[in-house]
Amino acid sequence: MIREAIVLAGGLGTRLRSAIPDTPKCLAPVAERPFLFHVINYWRTQGVEKFIFSLGYKHEQIQEYLSTYFPTLSKIEVIEEEPLGTGGALLRALRSCEQPHVLVLNGDTLFKGDLHRAARLHQEQAAACTLMLKSLEHFDRYGVVRTDAKGQVLAFLEKKPTAAGQINAGVILVDRHKLLEEELPEKFSFEKDYLEKMVGERKFMGLSQDGYFRDIGIPEDFQMADRELRPLPLRPDRIDRTWTLFLDRDGVINQEKNEDYIRDPSEFIFYKEVTETLARLSGRVGRLIIVTNQRGVGKGLMTEKDLRDINQLMLDQIEAAGGRIDRIYYCTSLDNLHPDRKPNPGMAYRARQEFPDIDPDRSLMVGNKHSDMLFGKNAGFYTCYMATTNPEFNFPHPDIDIRFDSLPEFAKWILKNKY
Repeated sequence: MIREAIVLAGGLGTRLRSAIPDTPKCLAPVAERPFLFHVINYWRTQGVEKFIFSLGYKHEQIQEYLSTYFPTLSKIEVIEEEPLGTGGALLRALRSCEQPHVLVLNGDTLFKGDLHRAARLHQEQAAACTLMLKSLEHFDRYGVVRTDAKGQVLAFLEKKPTAAGQINAGVILVDRHKLLEEELPEKFSFEKDYLEKMVGERKFMGLSQDGYFRDIGIPEDFQMADRELRPLPLRPDRIDRTWTLFLDRDGVINQEKNEDYIRDPSEFIFYKEVTETLARLSGRVGRLIIVTNQRGVGKGLMTEKDLRDINQLMLDQIEAAGGRIDRIYYCTSLDNLHPDRKPNPGMAYRARQEFPDIDPDRSLMVGNKHSDMLFGKNAGFYTCYMATTNPEFNFPHPDIDIRFDSLPEFAKWILKNKY
């Protein structure tokens, strides 16, 4: 598994200055979020847990954004005091990595590739680098990458008007040890001075995929990304058997104990009409999944067996009412940086590994805390806020798509539109 990613975000962004004169490219507002938000959270859905940000131009703005919006993200920031080129920046960032194989991303490019397929090819071929490639038609902004039938890179062709071809999608897997062992200068271009120069001498692989691609380096493509990455409006008539509901437990399904934890089955009390509500929702959506932080176990206030007993009681009563819960994921860790601890989206990643048909664009997180809403947005889901325990939380809010006072009210909103 590839767990670490380097994000190269130190460029000057001169071609985009007319659109965002005082902002680093990776913070350009796209679909009402900094573009970096989309980059980070897409690759977290692919299993990346730690990010190394290579920063330079206006790095203070990027650091402030990361500390404000991603305080629980496992991250390291490496600052260029002077421009080192993409190669020098990459080498410096690689020294902060721990894994043998690392994903390298451009902070101004989003390509929704399959990391697991690329990692298999990279490791099976013992490649120094594996490039994710995108087939395009009628372009002149990018050079073409030529590969053989097995995917080995044969050549990098210069930029010119091209009818059709494969381009480097700005996503590369590198063998950390092989790259650090090269005799490379402190400042160099990774593309020109390493990839293009060493093709044929080092094993470079390419994997062509048909994922979404957008490089926001020029104003026209920046504007296109803003349109393309906006989600469709959340409407109840769209929610059908292709959708997945992710639910927090305490404060959504059952009464939450103030400043405490549900420690044994006797303390578990359903909210009114919730079991019947879950039965009705079971007939409307494809999956119902619970994702819950349970620090009481991590603090030693209860055992994991206690937690399983509570969950089994809940499942039994939901099933007795004619409903179902397809899976329960929980995180007992006290470490806010743990990838499974909400608002980090690790439990969503685990669910998608177990149920590959889960579509983030057809998933909705229901919770009663801001951390639940952040979890949903970090996983690429729609969000629904339950005002059961914190009704004073501001709404409208950029992390909340809809708000209800209880789960039964939410269900009425969905079920009034029969499909």
